[in-house]
Amino acid sequence: MEKFVPTSYTLECVATGREFEDTGWMLSDPQCKEPSLIRARYAKKQLEVKPAEWGLYRFADWMPVRRMLQGSSAPVTYRSKGLAKHLGLENLWITFNGYYPAIGATMTTCSFKETEAYSVCGRAAADEKRVLVVASAGNTARAFAKVCSDNNIKLLLSVPYDNINALWFEKPLNPCVKLISCAAGGDYFDAIHLSDIALKGDGFYAEGGAKNIARRDGMACTVLSAVTTIGRIPDYYFQAVGSGTGAIAAWEANLRLIEDGRFGKNLMRLMVSQNAPFVPMYDAWQASSRKMLPYADDKARRDAEIIDAKVLSNRKPPYSLAGGLYDALKATGGDVFAVTNPMARKARKLFKELEGIDIYSAAGVALASLVNAVKAGRIDPQATIMLNITGGGEEHFKEHNDLWYLQPSHVFPLEPSVDDVVSKVEALFREPATGEGL
Repeated sequence: MEKFVPTSYTLECVATGREFEDTGWMLSDPQCKEPSLIRARYAKKQLEVKPAEWGLYRFADWMPVRRMLQGSSAPVTYRSKGLAKHLGLENLWITFNGYYPAIGATMTTCSFKETEAYSVCGRAAADEKRVLVVASAGNTARAFAKVCSDNNIKLLLSVPYDNINALWFEKPLNPCVKLISCAAGGDYFDAIHLSDIALKGDGFYAEGGAKNIARRDGMACTVLSAVTTIGRIPDYYFQAVGSGTGAIAAWEANLRLIEDGRFGKNLMRLMVSQNAPFVPMYDAWQASSRKMLPYADDKARRDAEIIDAKVLSNRKPPYSLAGGLYDALKATGGDVFAVTNPMARKARKLFKELEGIDIYSAAGVALASLVNAVKAGRIDPQATIMLNITGGGEEHFKEHNDLWYLQPSHVFPLEPSVDDVVSKVEALFREPATGEGL
């Protein structure tokens, strides 16, 4: 394998167009006065895809990474036969993120959150001494835990206690990975609140979510996989969204691919979907509103409880800010769909029957929106369509592997004491390694 060279790039503020250097883990433009994402502008304008053994880093030309970590896998794109025939579509391409060795898909956490984790952790310096802090409802935590455990990176996860059954692994984790939880009854936003308190401790730093260019450009590898396999930019892009970060990343990848010049000049129409009744972005889009509409906390919690795809229950997504999902939808002529639990369940069953592997609820939501759009006559049967299957193969993986579960070091009340949280998380990373979770 050729020697890995850190990727060369600058940063650009979407709102103002100001270009500036990345002086280390920048999440915004310090000179910008309005909420705005920043983007990476890569020195290489034409993507050179590396050999398969590079894993996700085969797309490193357009990832803001300083190093290549062990154990990564790239998304796999293939032309659908069974599902395409069922829907009457001539050019349906599936980008599969998960565990399905029969087609070369080997993400052992079974989720495209691995694309984020390998990119974000690859952006961090090899000699970083601070502890990375990640709040998650489940899949993101599992991906970051795997990457940090395999590569000896210090990580503090904050996950709701009700969701810790999502933290399964094929083997015990390196004790550099620690978990804290908010008490039973808490949700993703309680986990975020807890992680924000932990960040007040000495020697911790935030992953940054959608504002982190590495997170978005890691997720963008799904589109890079599709386009370099198909040979052209698709006409439509289907994905379920919780925060919309993956769809924003798809739009940004699309813009780079147009600049590359070899794959066409079109913008994919972003066709994104939410799991009803938790549909705040759908509601805002239907109202032609850049601002999110009021959504009472109690109702949001109830709605989040109802939906199958819990990972799609983000109450404060990067929708309104410059470069966010609203702008992405406007620029691409996209749309937002609402999909019920029964629709998504039916779609998951359909995928397993026709494509041969189980998929997550969120991926079922995406497929259901495609099925509905085809039925409504909104899709040209000749069009080139990318369906982003953001997670799958968990049933298949669990059939063939014994599992180990990460347990929390501390479970905090929903209104925790700041001093208590800070003192306990600081102590976690001062203690000798004890094989946490056994």
